[in-house]
This record gives sequence, structure tokens and C-alpha cells, in this order.
Amino acid sequence: MSLTSLLKVASSPLRAGTLVDQIHARVRDVLSEHQGDVETAQVELIKRAIPDVMALFERSRVGGRYAHSKFPPTDDILRKKSQKGADEIWEGRPKWRNKTAFDLARKGQDIEVTALDMNAAYLSAFKCWLPVGKLVEDTTGVHEPRKSGVYQITPAEWTHANLPNPLGNRQEPGPLWVPDSLVRLLLDCAQWGLCEAPVIHRALLSGGTESLLEKLRRALAESRKTAIAEGDEVAVEYVKSMYSKFVSTIGESSANTDIRRPDWMHIIRAKAFTNLWRKAYKAHAAGLTVVEISGTDELHVAGDWRPVFPQGRDLNQVKEKKLYTLGGKR
Repeated sequence: MSLTSLLKVASSPLRAGTLVDQIHARVRDVLSEHQGDVETAQVELIKRAIPDVMALFERSRVGGRYAHSKFPPTDDILRKKSQKGADEIWEGRPKWRNKTAFDLARKGQDIEVTALDMNAAYLSAFKCWLPVGKLVEDTTGVHEPRKSGVYQITPAEWTHANLPNPLGNRQEPGPLWVPDSLVRLLLDCAQWGLCEAPVIHRALLSGGTESLLEKLRRALAESRKTAIAEGDEVAVEYVKSMYSKFVSTIGESSANTDIRRPDWMHIIRAKAFTNLWRKAYKAHAAGLTVVEISGTDELHVAGDWRPVFPQGRDLNQVKEKKLYTLGGKR
């Protein structure tokens, strides 16, 4: 019986542990099918990752408080302009280097840098506010904490040379559309006195919840933790493929016909980027020099980072990727 069938058999709510059992059972079954051939089993598990994670998601929602929309109408700003093009949402992907630090290095100062890697960045980002139903236009100019969606804003000026702009590497001035996760970060930055609050022009919103993916997140996180503890890299890669493909295919993707929520995709991706920015701010506040920040999971710092970030492979920990001297060989 397939995992999809197994997950649809029961009609009562399942604890995360039951989902965990099903994830590991899938790995054991596929390994058995291929007589323990790890490489072949890995290819097969990755091939099944999308339907498997969608089945797990559906099972995790049984008995849930909210019934989410799978195929709500898609506003033009959330539609790709071409098959390989993008829509109008800016997620705030970071790509930043500390000019002051690099200038000092060019002048001959040695700066010892540690490149830190954030674990399972997209899985951690499942804990975000997602809109439940179809998005409806809102012109109040106010951020609604209990709602979620996308906002058209004009961001405030960013004047901190030693901290990356929360908006990422965007160069164009003027209004832009951003996901709820990024608006929440910009409002936090305003509360911390780092900048003014963004001006909200209008929004597309629905009632939101932070718990929509929580059971799925916990199940995948627990499965990952167990697999790491047991040295089961096949299961680790399978879980990674499930959560990463969930994010990459829930928008407009022919690889996933179970749902079309580009707003969710943008909000989750933006949450991963804002989580990384918050790590950078934590490092800065602790007296470390933030040297570089990029993508979803890469943070380079100068200084003793160990009292600031726990080291390990858990979701709340970081890995030391490499050490290098700024200006030297990397």
C-alpha cells in the first residue's frame, strides 16, 4: 500500500509521532524494495517526495481548526509573467557583504571569519503566518497581525552600514509587493529603532494562522532528528527533499497538482530569509561583526560566535562551515 493510501485510511487526528512512523516506514519499505541498495532507494524516495509530503500535509490537517483553500483565485501580481519568469513579489533574498570589513581587509588588516550554516532553513520557515482562504484587497494601510498575504509597501531608508538591509539586495527605489513575513520583520526593525515603519499602500489578505504547517513541521523535524541520531542519511535526504520540494512546488508548478498557493510559497521563502536576517541581527547585537549574509542559510561573522549560537544539526542550532581570513584564500 502506498504512503498516500496509508495516510488516507484513518479519519481521526494523528499526533506528529504517527506521521513520523509513516515517514520512517516509507524509507524502510523503499530500501527493502531495492534490496538495501542505498543509492537506488535514495533516487526513488526523492522521486516520491512531492506526493508523499502532500499526503502527509493532508493527514496533518485532519481535525484542524481551519479549512484552507487549495486553489483560490490568483491575483495578477502573483502570476508568473512567463513560464520561466517571475511574478511581482519581492521576497527579500539577502546577498550582502560588509563594505567596512572588506575595506579594512584590503588595507592589510587580518579578519578571522567563520562561515556558519543554518540548519534546514526552509523547514524552520514552516512556522510562519499563512493566509487560510482566498486573498481579498485591503486598503486600510494597516498591518493586520491576525491576517496574512502580500502587501504593497514603500520601505523606509536603511542607514546601517554594518547590518544588511532586511529587504535584501533590492536596488530599485519606490513601492514594491512583499510577503507578510517580510512586513513583520520591517515592523520589528521599526520597533527596535533601526528604521521607520514601511508605508503600506494596499494589501491582498485573508485570515491567517501560524499553525497551518505546524504538525507537518514537527513531524519532519522529528524524523530528521531521529535520522541524524541514527546516522540514517537516506532518511535525512528524503526529509530534506520533502520540505524543500513542498516549498518550491506549492506555487505554480506542474510537478504538484494538489495545490496552487503562490502566496504561501512567497511567505515561507521570505520567512527563511528573515530568519537568517534575525540571526545576523542577533550576532550584531552580541558584538560580533557580520561580514556576509546570503541565501537562506549562510552567515559569516568575525568574533567568538559560540556563546551566541548553539552548535549542532538541530533546527535551533548552526553548523560551522569553514574558517578563513578575510582577504586571504577562501
